[in-house]
Amino acid sequence: MDDPEIDRENRRWVRALAAVGPPREAACSELYLMLLRVGRAEARRRAPLLHLDGPELEDIAHQAAADALMAVCERLDRFRGEARFTTWASRFVIFNVATKMNRHFWRRHEVPYDEEDWSRLARRFDSGPEDEAQVRELVAAVASAVDESLTDRQRLVFVATVLNGMPIDVLADELGSTRNALYKVLFDARKKLRAALVTRGHLCR
Repeated sequence: MDDPEIDRENRRWVRALAAVGPPREAACSELYLMLLRVGRAEARRRAPLLHLDGPELEDIAHQAAADALMAVCERLDRFRGEARFTTWASRFVIFNVATKMNRHFWRRHEVPYDEEDWSRLARRFDSGPEDEAQVRELVAAVASAVDESLTDRQRLVFVATVLNGMPIDVLADELGSTRNALYKVLFDARKKLRAALVTRGHLCR
């Protein structure tokens, strides 16, 4: 950073968190409170979308702050000083809040993530009554291609994320996998489906 004051503050955080004993404990306590404030604000911002409130939000904010503090301490060697240390650290708690709130929402969601209701896909098309037959035909073609072209794993990931809208981070947690692994599965599934729809004349090359 070009700002000497920010640079000094960044070095202070890194030294204190890398230390042992009371200096590290004090720095962890200070950073935890900062992360908790950010976590609470992010949880409140997202709450209306997921219909969460009260003690649930507070619990999520505390969990996210604790997990973020651990992640920051484990990744001190990756901090390059290209931003304020607190800004860099805040990204961890924001990510954790998003992941935990999405997971919390989906765990109490009444629709299983692998349920195949293809009418949901049809409802996403911005079409009028005159287009309904064409939309139904396309959705039926997609459902057929999913049946015939995808592996069980590809089908599960496609249905959960594309059809049912489940966040890929939450699905990765449910399946004991990683985001990157599921992104690869989803990429391959989309590629297969596009090829099938092109072959059947539903998409142009």
